[in-house]
Amino acid sequence: MTNPNVIFAGTPDFAVASLAALVAAGVKPRTVLTQPDRPAGRGKQLTPSPVKKYALAQGLTLMQPTTLRDDNVVAELAALQADIMIVAAYGLILPQNVLDLPAAGCLNVHASLLPRWRGAAPIQAAILAGDKETGACLMSMDAGLDTGPVYACESVHIGADETAGELQDRLAAIGGELLVAHLWDIVAGRMQARPQDASKATYAAKIKSADAQLDWQQSAAQLSLAVRAYNPAPGAWFMLGDERVKCWQARAIAGVDAAAGTVLNAGADGVVVACGDGALRLESVQRPGKRVVTAVEFAAQLDVVGRQL
Repeated sequence: MTNPNVIFAGTPDFAVASLAALVAAGVKPRTVLTQPDRPAGRGKQLTPSPVKKYALAQGLTLMQPTTLRDDNVVAELAALQADIMIVAAYGLILPQNVLDLPAAGCLNVHASLLPRWRGAAPIQAAILAGDKETGACLMSMDAGLDTGPVYACESVHIGADETAGELQDRLAAIGGELLVAHLWDIVAGRMQARPQDASKATYAAKIKSADAQLDWQQSAAQLSLAVRAYNPAPGAWFMLGDERVKCWQARAIAGVDAAAGTVLNAGADGVVVACGDGALRLESVQRPGKRVVTAVEFAAQLDVVGRQL
């Protein structure tokens, strides 16, 4: 079977799994689109995306346009005469003239069970909502926000303590498997995509750092979900005096009634903070510029019992 002529577009680690699955299946994209290098780390050095690093290691042709609304970029893509463009967490909007370029259209690898959690942060949204399952889908792209018809999905159970990073790794692998399992049939027109039920759609907005601040007025159960959802990025956080402390692992405790935000105790199991309902036991935390430590080590560094967060 002849391999399709593919353009691939993706940027973060999630996208690398799909690109690697293509390469492993013998499909080397004609070009790989990824976002321009961005400043990162304390030194704010320009850093290539995970997709760029992988593409260069594989000797793949690379493009890093700042926009796809540039006529020269569109002309360059059109000249490739692609059968299909595969998009996985690319991060740039595809205008209609780009969506129309490939003969079989543009195919999105999306980390949710569409139409639930359309948008930029479906993995975090699923954990925050307390969903018991999520999954990955192959969606035919149109001009809307993740509104196109769906070719195939695979669902997974969300682990009770699973973080967004851990779930992302699983969904990325599933997305790559779905892609290579169905790519040839999609390009050949042997699969029909099913329209989404728009009445069941939910949206996962792009996450800002402010979203990850722990609000002690919320229930401990909800805050424990937030800690998992924002691990590894941007990291759930709270203020202790003038320090922004990140919390990487925590567990809800029921049956506690005290003023929200009060540090009730610090012991071998962690630092316990009262919430609007119950209490949150902090188990792994990180002060600014410091390494991640257990809450026991944290409590040994600072006298926190009785303080108001």
